[in-house]
Amino acid sequence: MNNSVIIKGNKYGIVVVLNPEIEFEELKHLIAEKFRESGKFFENAKMAISFEGRKLTNEQQKEVLDVISENSDMHVVCVIENDPDKEELFKKTLEQKLMDLNNNTGQFYKGILRSGASLEFETSVVIIGDVNHGARVVSKGNIIVLGSLKGTAFAGACGNTNSFVVALDMIPTQIRIADTIARAPDKPMKDEAKEAKIAFLEDGNIYIEPLNKNIINDINL
Repeated sequence: MNNSVIIKGNKYGIVVVLNPEIEFEELKHLIAEKFRESGKFFENAKMAISFEGRKLTNEQQKEVLDVISENSDMHVVCVIENDPDKEELFKKTLEQKLMDLNNNTGQFYKGILRSGASLEFETSVVIIGDVNHGARVVSKGNIIVLGSLKGTAFAGACGNTNSFVVALDMIPTQIRIADTIARAPDKPMKDEAKEAKIAFLEDGNIYIEPLNKNIINDINL
C-alpha cells in the first residue's frame, strides 16, 4: 500500500499529508488515485483543506486543488495554512489593524473586567485582557477583546448595524449588535478549540465566524 498521500479528517475539514521525497508529477497522480478511491466519502461535501508534510508553492497548491476537483465531488471552500511564518504574518496584520483603531477614534483598555464591572465607550475599543462572566462592555463602535470574552458585549450601541465584536476566545454570555441580541447556548460545546472569532450582524441575525485574513482585510475601521 502506497502511503505517499494520506487523507486525515478533523472537525474543520481534511488534512492531506504529502510525501516530500517523490517528484511532484508523480505525487499528483497519487493524489488523483487517492481521491478517486475515497470519492464516496466526499460526495458533494463542502470542506476546508490543509496540507502537511510537503511545502507547496502557490502554483503547486493550485494544481493539487485542480486534481482533487477533477477526481472527486468534494468542494474545497478554503485552504488552511499550517505555515508558522504565515501565521506570524497573519498575527502582525491583525495587530496592525487593531493599532489603526487607536488612530481612528478608537480606544484601548488594559485590564481584566471581572464580574460586576461595566465599561461604556463612545468609540470603538480594544480591550487587552479578559471580559469575565458577569462583566459588560458597551461601545457605540466595535469591540475587540484580546483575550477571552465570557461576559456581555454590546457593539453599535447607537444603532450602527455595521459594528462587530472580535475576541481571541469567543464564549460570551450575550452579544448585542444594534438592536439584535444573541445569547450563549444552554449547553455550550465542550473542548472547542480556541480561535479568534468575529460576531457580525447580517439579515437581522448575529453570526459568529472564525476570523480569517480575508475578513481582516474587509474590516472597515
